[in-house]
Amino acid sequence: MKTEEAINIIKEHGHKYTNKRRDMIDFFVSEDKYINAKMIQQKMDKNYPGISFDTIYRNLHLFKELGIVEGTELDGEMKFRIACTDHHHHHFICEACGDTKVIDFCPIEQIKSFLPNVDIHTHKLEVYGVCESCKNA
Repeated sequence: MKTEEAINIIKEHGHKYTNKRRDMIDFFVSEDKYINAKMIQQKMDKNYPGISFDTIYRNLHLFKELGIVEGTELDGEMKFRIACTDHHHHHFICEACGDTKVIDFCPIEQIKSFLPNVDIHTHKLEVYGVCESCKNA
């Protein structure tokens, strides 16, 4: 997802556009990996001294609700990344640096064959490990 697309989603849902929200989204777009709220707060504090975790979390919750960011729990804390909107896929997530790699394989049909009597409404597959860069460091 690009910044302008995210801003449009915010406006379309009747939420206020602010420079803080734009800057948060720009940060997600530039990082393009899973990051925690503390990293976001440290980055935002440069332009918005004293920005609170409450403000960060409130916006993260809104962004997640609107589908602008995706969240995952990694090392016992929530981390977030800009949402992927171009095509259906899943992710490999590096446990060390939070970098992601696209997995273009989707096992949902196989899963459905193992669970014939259930209705699956949505799914998300995440594979965790250590990326090449972190492994070689």
